[in-house]
Amino acid sequence: MPELPEVETVRRSLQKHLIGLTINEVTIFLPKIVRHLAPESFVQVLEGRQFLELERRGKYLLAHLTDGWTLVVHLGMTGRLIYSAQGQNYFVDQIIPRHVHAVLSLDDGGLLIYHDLRQFGYLTVCRTGDFAVLKGLQNLGPEPLGEEFQLEALQAALRGRKVRIKQLLLDQGLIAGIGNIYADEILFEAGLHPERTGASLTPEESEGLYRAIRKVLQKGIELRGTSISDYVDGDGQPGEFQNYLQVYRRTGQECRCCSSIIQRVKVGGRSSHYCPQCQQNCQDNER
Repeated sequence: MPELPEVETVRRSLQKHLIGLTINEVTIFLPKIVRHLAPESFVQVLEGRQFLELERRGKYLLAHLTDGWTLVVHLGMTGRLIYSAQGQNYFVDQIIPRHVHAVLSLDDGGLLIYHDLRQFGYLTVCRTGDFAVLKGLQNLGPEPLGEEFQLEALQAALRGRKVRIKQLLLDQGLIAGIGNIYADEILFEAGLHPERTGASLTPEESEGLYRAIRKVLQKGIELRGTSISDYVDGDGQPGEFQNYLQVYRRTGQECRCCSSIIQRVKVGGRSSHYCPQCQQNCQDNER
């Protein structure tokens, strides 16, 4: 699933193409990918609007448009949002690929193409700043790379919590934008076993976790995201962070730091990858 670094990379790659362009025409091939309003209304709102700014909030991409509207894109598990300057020539013999579900034709002759193999993503529009209908967006926690994400707030959120730290990192109401890939990599960086609880962390460990969150996510952005299966940026280019993964999907391989064998365990129904030596499970520290 595209997480914070992937969505931020998509935002940056599309920003340079879309700002100032007008949406001439919208074609929806799969109506169910439009949520919270009828596809016909979605099309009516978008056509004739101009792109003003692209913003990211957690795993959501927000394209702010003229007249006080915002196009909201959630990429789900396998969504792609790609700009093509080739316009209709992007499609060979005008045949639309099977998993292209929406196309926005732009006034520079280019296209903005939404492609989603598993169809868990969606598109919608709302009034700019009014996300009441989008509960997942409205209830997001702080941005982990923003000034609002402070160590003291993280420590307060962890204090007394019997929930596993891996599950806490995935809680979008606690911290916005972290998914399975980066949670595993953050815990490795912090030297924390995924089955540790929030309550078990010492002040020093929670400070290390705070630093690891910011470090790993920033590195993910610098390397333009993780391309393991479907993810590409807004230019259709893959990221590079997959070449630097320490534990995620490396079960049975040697740890790059200590040569122990990477293990996998289910935490809250999600696969979690860790090094048993670098991330020892010290639940005796639980307070």
